[in-house]
Amino acid sequence: MTNLPTKKEVNKGAWTEEEDRKLAEVIAIHGAKRWKMIAAKANLNRCGKSCRLRWLNYLRPNIKRGNISDQEEDLILRLHKLLGNRWSLIAGRLPGRTDNEIKNYWNSHLSKKIKLNEKQTMAAPRARSRAHKRTSMERAHKRMSMEENCENNCVSNSTGGVDHGAPNINFNIDDFFDFSNEDPLNLEWMSKFIEKTDLDFSVMM
Repeated sequence: MTNLPTKKEVNKGAWTEEEDRKLAEVIAIHGAKRWKMIAAKANLNRCGKSCRLRWLNYLRPNIKRGNISDQEEDLILRLHKLLGNRWSLIAGRLPGRTDNEIKNYWNSHLSKKIKLNEKQTMAAPRARSRAHKRTSMERAHKRMSMEENCENNCVSNSTGGVDHGAPNINFNIDDFFDFSNEDPLNLEWMSKFIEKTDLDFSVMM
């Protein structure tokens, strides 16, 4: 029984500068397509998928380097709402950006940013509700204080204040009925008493 040839294991480690140079030379001749053939032509111990990702994400000349701008971030957010996690389609609308770069940026930055905004949006109505309750309690407390002050003022006026409605009658009954200097038969004191009584009643009315 003959032994079947074992499948050659491909290299899955980091790419070297020599491998990058060979891959770029073969793609310059045959184009960026048919990646299994490209790997064989370049005599690389790599699979076709590895060659494609290396070219698209690192070696192609039109890759845009540097941080993602605010405009690009806004576009990624809008496209993600429409396309979801279809990173290659999103990258196709951002010239120079790779799908792998956009996916990594989403997972490391944008997804956390969205979750934080959602928490803040949910917390805002609760904060407004607490502020409304606090304002209502302050108004109620102020109203109760005003009512209490009003009641205290009313009680003070009714008990300790001056009664402006009662007539001030200056009448000393002992002096009025002192007849030591009067003639017992003189009835003038009776006329004074009647006049004084009529005057007091007219003032009270």
